Amino acid sequence: MQIKQGILLIGRLLSLLIVPSISYAQNDSKAKDEKTVNTRLKPVIQSTPKPLRPDILIEKFADVQANAVRILIHPVSGDFYYTTFDGGVFHLSQKNGSVVSEQILTVNDHGIKKLQGAVFAGSELFLCGNTIENSNRGTTGRLVRFSITPNSTPKLTVVFNTEVYGLNATTWDHGWNALVLSPDKQYIYITSGSRTGHGEIQDDKGVYINARDNALTTKIFRIPVDAENLLLPNDINKLKADAYLYAEGIRNAYDMAFSPDGNLFAVVNSSDYDHSEDMFWVRQGRHYGFPWIMGGVENPQQYPDFMPDPKKDPFLNATSHGMLMKYFRNDPDFPKVPEGVKFSPGVQNLGPDANEYRGHSGKILDGDNTGVSISTFTAHSSPLGLVFDTKRKLSDEFKGDGFVLRNTIGTKSSLMKPFTDQGRDLLHLDMSYDKLSDNYFVKTTRIVDSFNNPTDAVLLGNSLYIIEYDAKVGSIWKVTLPGGS
Repeated sequence: MQIKQGILLIGRLLSLLIVPSISYAQNDSKAKDEKTVNTRLKPVIQSTPKPLRPDILIEKFADVQANAVRILIHPVSGDFYYTTFDGGVFHLSQKNGSVVSEQILTVNDHGIKKLQGAVFAGSELFLCGNTIENSNRGTTGRLVRFSITPNSTPKLTVVFNTEVYGLNATTWDHGWNALVLSPDKQYIYITSGSRTGHGEIQDDKGVYINARDNALTTKIFRIPVDAENLLLPNDINKLKADAYLYAEGIRNAYDMAFSPDGNLFAVVNSSDYDHSEDMFWVRQGRHYGFPWIMGGVENPQQYPDFMPDPKKDPFLNATSHGMLMKYFRNDPDFPKVPEGVKFSPGVQNLGPDANEYRGHSGKILDGDNTGVSISTFTAHSSPLGLVFDTKRKLSDEFKGDGFVLRNTIGTKSSLMKPFTDQGRDLLHLDMSYDKLSDNYFVKTTRIVDSFNNPTDAVLLGNSLYIIEYDAKVGSIWKVTLPGGS
């Protein structure tokens, strides 16, 4: 039997449907045991972002501490804050004409060793990430909150911890990361990414034997803002019964945002296979396909006769981490698609940018030339920093629209290079709902180029503030977009 090449572009995929991966959460002490490590966040020579249209202004806003991941604005005071992967929370203030960072929280205050998510709900700061358990072989997801008010010491409240589950010996433990507040301010939505690249077995050298993903990974959860001291079990039926589980089958939605219409969207980092990087309209109770489908393309490892060979399967890159570490493998015990589950597709990208894809022939194609929409962005581009103009403060061209960053650049990525030299840019997302498919389509246009590892963004009026990750000194850039009258 011939293996299925995993080529499921929009026409074939829709018949099955109801309608990068970026790895901040690296298990750093174990990555050194691998023959190769994830290089997507290596420090780069600083460059100045460049606007791609004359009505956009870019200026340096601040230098920030190393390993910065999230940027946020206190909705009461209007002050800027940011967080670092190693647990730091910083307040930005003006001193002697300069913007300076003051650390207000450390890992000792909140207990989150790998801090990846942060959001304000009023004066309450929510932080999420992972702890290290079982002699660095296990982990728990953890969400806490602090009241951040003038002239007071932040006080910790634990929202939840999860049961312990296994880490592994890879760089693919994505962990608990993105946070977003519901428009009615009643719920916090939380992403828990995969602990695998594409659903394969990933134990930890004899610990947590035969572990793949589980009830606490590859999902989006919804938790009441006033919850305290919850324990989330590694039990999918209990999570559903308690109404904490919101959506399933999402590899690593490192950013989420609500549109002006109150719809939740998430941008997802895909695997080392040449899947596109999905953007999903996330709806309660839906399943989005992982690990069986990513970016509208089948995962070939689900088929018992799969024998990975880049010479026969052009979607496999011989230089990829997954191939070098032999994580693409014959896997006859790969889980079957759960009976009765229907997968919901990603938002369909109409171009003109970020819509290159690998076609049925194995060749790299451009949707502008073929007329094919893809799900959603160019493979391996690592979309981050999703925001919407929810207050409709921008000019008519941008009013109510979305914006997203791409962290990877083709010139520096062996996986993305076959598709494009572009990346590390800011994309404008002009979205429209299609009633027939009950899904969204997006026109995607590059408007800023040449960021250095951009990881997150926040929109204030018509100014977009973008933070960059760096191992020494990071940056925040202020991107002024055309404002409304």
